[in-house]
Amino acid sequence: MASYHLSVKTIKRSAGRSVTAAAAYRAGERIECQREGRLHDYTRKQGIEETFIVAPEHAPAWAQDRSALWNAAEASETRRNSVTGREWELALPSEIGAAERSRIVRDFAQELVGRYGVAVDVAIHAPHREGDQRNHHAHVLTTTRQLEPEGFAAKTRVLDSAKTGGVEIEQMRGVWAELQNRALERVGEHERVDHRSLKKQAETARDRGDTLSAEELDRDPELKLGPAANSMERRAKAAAAREGREYVPVTERGAVVHAARQARAAFRDMRERLDVARETYGVEREAGQGRVSAGLAALRAAAAKDRGAREAGDFRERLARITGRDEAERDVPEAGAERTDRSRAQERLRETLNKDRGDGIERDGEVERDGDKPSIRERLDAVLNKPRERLEPEDDRELERDNDEISRDVDRGRGHSL
Repeated sequence: MASYHLSVKTIKRSAGRSVTAAAAYRAGERIECQREGRLHDYTRKQGIEETFIVAPEHAPAWAQDRSALWNAAEASETRRNSVTGREWELALPSEIGAAERSRIVRDFAQELVGRYGVAVDVAIHAPHREGDQRNHHAHVLTTTRQLEPEGFAAKTRVLDSAKTGGVEIEQMRGVWAELQNRALERVGEHERVDHRSLKKQAETARDRGDTLSAEELDRDPELKLGPAANSMERRAKAAAAREGREYVPVTERGAVVHAARQARAAFRDMRERLDVARETYGVEREAGQGRVSAGLAALRAAAAKDRGAREAGDFRERLARITGRDEAERDVPEAGAERTDRSRAQERLRETLNKDRGDGIERDGEVERDGDKPSIRERLDAVLNKPRERLEPEDDRELERDNDEISRDVDRGRGHSL
């Protein structure tokens, strides 16, 4: 199923960041920041699939030049703590092709331009070669001012305000979810992404009765590593792979994220095994097995589940191979055999019942013993058939007296603590 991710971040001078450096890094280009007098050269950066700029129709021609656009955005802000840009980070569905990914990102950029009148700089990135190969994503940089024919004009206060900013971003999250769902439908995917929070999705899953999905969704968001820690963890993973040893996180945040991922993997494995056990039990019961036999078969199937390779074919046949039923059926003696497994078990049970502490065994219907010790069967019969003893009248009266004395002692003891 396609996953949903949209996050919005601001690029602030107070945090030591510049929008020229951010644009150069995401687009993999060389941009000289005229305000700082620094050169940001990221032309060696790899994994950039496509870059483009979307601006209002009446925008000046220089808006299509990345260096001119972001140097003008820097020049339009005069305060030391100004917000010079806004970044929308988007996860792209791996189920669709590169052309469809480019199409929905361009449509989203057009929505931003039409809604806020800003210029939009898009960079589509491929998955990192050492990471999850489904992690297609896009970085969408937007100006914080509207772009008019004369240049940058008023600030987009609707996004900066605490009252309206959250509402606007939530609406754009819905727009992005709808664009993805349309693309998934075009390629024949029936699953849909959901832009709501995990808590809201979990509540909906519980309303539907989908307990497992609710438990999986209702969890805290994963801790973000950050660029420095992420780079250190990638190097540690690569070193562990080269040396043939288990990866051990080298940062505190990496250890937290690694533990959380392992816990989720264990939960998914447990859920898969539970599904296998449940279906195995149903198949065994339909085949006429008792509850105990079906339960044992379900446990064996869950324990023997191979997560790495699932064979194709009928599920009943695979269950038969897992539980060993096909071998058991082949091992059943043919008609005319002297003794079946059941007859052997019954014979062993008779031998056990007729033993008198190891001194006697039933042979040809008679018990041979070295002494006069009773067999297990005889002792068991004696216990089961022992008549119940009756109390004599005087014993009944004595028992009643004892009960009366106990009652008086209890009455006298009320109100006193021990």
